[in-house]
Amino acid sequence: MDWPTGLLGFAAGLLISVATAPVGVSGAVFLLPVQISVLGVPSPAVTPTNLLYNVVAGPGALLRHHRAGTLRGPLTRLLVLGTVPGVVVGAVIRVFAVPGPSVFRLLIAVLLLPLGGWLCLRTLRRASRTAAGREPSARAVTRLAMAVGVAGGIYGIGGGSLLGPILVGRGMPVAKVAPAALAATFVTSAVGAGTYALLSLTTTGDIAPYWSLGLVCGLGGLCGGYLGARLQPRLPETALRLLLGVLALGVGGLYAVQLLR
Repeated sequence: MDWPTGLLGFAAGLLISVATAPVGVSGAVFLLPVQISVLGVPSPAVTPTNLLYNVVAGPGALLRHHRAGTLRGPLTRLLVLGTVPGVVVGAVIRVFAVPGPSVFRLLIAVLLLPLGGWLCLRTLRRASRTAAGREPSARAVTRLAMAVGVAGGIYGIGGGSLLGPILVGRGMPVAKVAPAALAATFVTSAVGAGTYALLSLTTTGDIAPYWSLGLVCGLGGLCGGYLGARLQPRLPETALRLLLGVLALGVGGLYAVQLLR
């Protein structure tokens, strides 16, 4: 890794995490296309590299939430309980069943397009009415976390990036969901990155993470995540949710267009 690539990775991690950490998203969901299209990380190594980013970047926002006393709670335990086994299954699927870049781009589009559209619509509806939806049960949260953990293991986002907007859309407050989703992302990313490292010992190809690039991007996310979590009480929630939805739609649309060419 040369200096320009390292600086670009640090800046990308910093800027993305500042915008996403306030709503409980590490930013890996948006860093992934930067790694593929700009930084040139090959598939499937991009997935564990993204998980490594989460491991390094996570403590920034988590430290801020810990100081604010918002990190403890049953929701964190439920999310970790579901996403940890899910991310291991997702890593195995990613290595042995979804290795091709075309299939991977299709997966990105399928995940991000509906997620972005749903998030935008849900945000606009929530802004127009004050009634909150009924919060899901503990069992439903665990099952959802396991399913998202599988997707996160395949996609390289740890799972929390999908759980955050889904749970907020189901009626949970952002202040409750954000620290729990970030904690689940951190734990499952550590497990997922370790799983990929072990699989690289028995499988040929670019499976191990790009350690230097993942660390540099993660350092940017570490600084940006702390700043984003610190700014959470001061930023308009509706605008942030819409921004995340638009970014997800844009990235998913980009890869959908590339598949059609």
